[in-house]
Amino acid sequence: MKMFARFALGIAGAAVLAAAAAAATPAYVTAAVANPDRPDADKQRDDARKPAEVIAFAKLKPGSKVADFIPGTGYYSRIFSGVVGPKGRVYAFFPAELKTFIKAPLPPDGAAPYPKFANVTAVVAPANDFAAPEKLDMVWLSDNYHDLHDPFFAPADVAKVNAAVFNALKPGGVYLIIDHAAAAGSALRDADTLHRIDEASVKAEVEAAGFKLAGESDALRNPADDHTLRIFDPAIRSHTDQFVLAFRKPR
Repeated sequence: MKMFARFALGIAGAAVLAAAAAAATPAYVTAAVANPDRPDADKQRDDARKPAEVIAFAKLKPGSKVADFIPGTGYYSRIFSGVVGPKGRVYAFFPAELKTFIKAPLPPDGAAPYPKFANVTAVVAPANDFAAPEKLDMVWLSDNYHDLHDPFFAPADVAKVNAAVFNALKPGGVYLIIDHAAAAGSALRDADTLHRIDEASVKAEVEAAGFKLAGESDALRNPADDHTLRIFDPAIRSHTDQFVLAFRKPR
């Protein structure tokens, strides 16, 4: 009972943070999240993922060019589509390594993978060769940075991926990383087991590529998560303690 009480307290605290930030959420972000063309399955995840608050923190804007690195089912790509609007572009980047361990086929390179979201274009290439057809304002990597360290994602190399992201961004562009927090000081120990990563390790690796830490958001924090459970454990799934880091390519 105490564990569940702690989880509830952490979720309630996060809700207070979200409410405080709501007033600062731009109308175009709110509209993109409210888009009736978004699948119901996506909308059901909104309470946990807080997309409006996180995107407002990242400062993604109309007209931006953004890459959704490992888009999964397209949750963020579809929201980005509405945020950047008709003058913007979303590149859903599917690393070719995904072919070896997911059942669904990857979309063809250059395809429009999501019906009704015409400004989203699929890009398929090895993770180490990440690039887009044009320079980007933002690269977004949500809950999968730790996977780039895992054996099943080989031959992906995190240093090469971060360097490729740096090269793909415009000067002043943002590399936004969300991931499940591991225990402080654990480094990469839990990446392949609990699917968590130490925030300090992410900062060190990304800054080694030339980025500067530009900001952090507590929107997805949950102090009731003690970082000992796998992220898929029913006791914590969808409510893990997550860090949100914005890195900027120097101008």
